[in-house]
Amino acid sequence: MKPPRISFEFFPPKNVNSTFRLSDTVRDLAPLDPSFVSVTYGAGGTTRELTHDVVSTIHRNYGLNVAAHLTCVNASRAETMDIVDRYVASGVTDIVALRGDAPKGTDRFAATPDGFANSVELVEALAKRGDVNIRVGAYPDRHPEARDENADVEWLKRKIDAGADSAITQFFFEAETFFRFRDKCAAAGIDAPIIPGILPIETWSGVRKFAQSCGTPVPVWLDEAYERAERDGREDLLSISLATELCTELVEGGVEDLHFYTLNKPGLTRDVVHALGVTPRVALQNVA
Repeated sequence: MKPPRISFEFFPPKNVNSTFRLSDTVRDLAPLDPSFVSVTYGAGGTTRELTHDVVSTIHRNYGLNVAAHLTCVNASRAETMDIVDRYVASGVTDIVALRGDAPKGTDRFAATPDGFANSVELVEALAKRGDVNIRVGAYPDRHPEARDENADVEWLKRKIDAGADSAITQFFFEAETFFRFRDKCAAAGIDAPIIPGILPIETWSGVRKFAQSCGTPVPVWLDEAYERAERDGREDLLSISLATELCTELVEGGVEDLHFYTLNKPGLTRDVVHALGVTPRVALQNVA
């Protein structure tokens, strides 16, 4: 089996301790030669400036291709495009264009006055520039706000038609979930690359809660597997095994790229990609 191309997602630190954790995570995973890494926004766009600083630092210090998350939340069109200008000026030309979650304390997303109303509008504006590579989100399981089972495919097609170059999916637990989604996308005329998002399970209770909040179904067998693993103290072993098996099934099914949600904790992700045959390709130089 040919090893897949890999990419990683990080999130900006909230305090000094998490700053060191992010630095350690990037240092540990950079030698695996990812095709790109992405850096998220906080909920409601709360880490916009910090995200910009982290993106620029990773690009400058590690020489990685960094994809910066960009949302429609709490910013006018002009402010959003100014952020893109700053990224491009610093050499960062990959953007993950998202609508973004509603700010804390609100139930639903509401467009900012003079802001983008949704991700399609954001993609259109980015595509008109002609100087950025545009990635978007995709949902193999039904998004909590989707009107029906077909809405997520239809919305992804709108984003691709608007100028997006590729998509990264929300995490899922079974390979068949991705394959069904991929088939629906192909039937809808979507031919852009769709990269599966993989979440190695650091803590089952936390991942389960997260899955419920974003509409990702939790298989009964997974609950039962972690219940047994917790009794025996084998949670990490189970997590590595499950993530490796999921990725192997995806690669055997024709997937060439995998995107790992690291949660700024490199251990499990590193073990999984090693099990897939991905080994360090370059020596990491000391950087300031």
